[in-house]
Amino acid sequence: MTTDTAPRVGGASQIDGTGTWAVLLPAGRFDAERLVHHDTLELTGLADVTALPRPGDQVAVLADEPPRLVAVGRVTAPTARRPEDPDDPQSDRGPEALVVAYTRRAFDEPVPADALALGGPVTALDAGTFRALVDRLGPPPQRSNWLVSLDLPIEADSPAEAVRLFWAYVQELGPRELPAFVSPSGDELAMQAFVLGAEANQDPEEDD
Repeated sequence: MTTDTAPRVGGASQIDGTGTWAVLLPAGRFDAERLVHHDTLELTGLADVTALPRPGDQVAVLADEPPRLVAVGRVTAPTARRPEDPDDPQSDRGPEALVVAYTRRAFDEPVPADALALGGPVTALDAGTFRALVDRLGPPPQRSNWLVSLDLPIEADSPAEAVRLFWAYVQELGPRELPAFVSPSGDELAMQAFVLGAEANQDPEEDD
């Protein structure tokens, strides 16, 4: 793989020639990225941005109000357009999209970035500022095994019909309305319910 060392308009580059940037999530996109796992972040509507990251560049993904670091990634080339899905903001990707392959996510525990001056949806960062920001994430947490379940009482004519209705409800309601139950593998008594990406109480008696 060759390294792009061409001059960058308003950009910054490291010794290896890759640029370092901050990308701001559009309004409302933080929740969508937090609710559903994506391997990449795909952004459109950047035609008016004078300088854009190039494939291989490193990107700090930020959410606004207040500014906070929510992910890190590398720019990759967009692929072919996919059919549009109104429930998935990633599905309207076109060839002009900016595509960032995630290398680290912190949507559940964002890092404050109040001191960072942003010049719009895409801002070039010097390598030192980028590294200092990313270092605030600390070491990656240790991965664990989890059991995740979704239980829906469904009235149907047959088991096969019940399964079809189950998937229809899942697609229609999704993570914004359906509670998912998660527990550490081997410790089902520690089960927690999550809605909208956050722990949610499902015991009506505790609400009284």
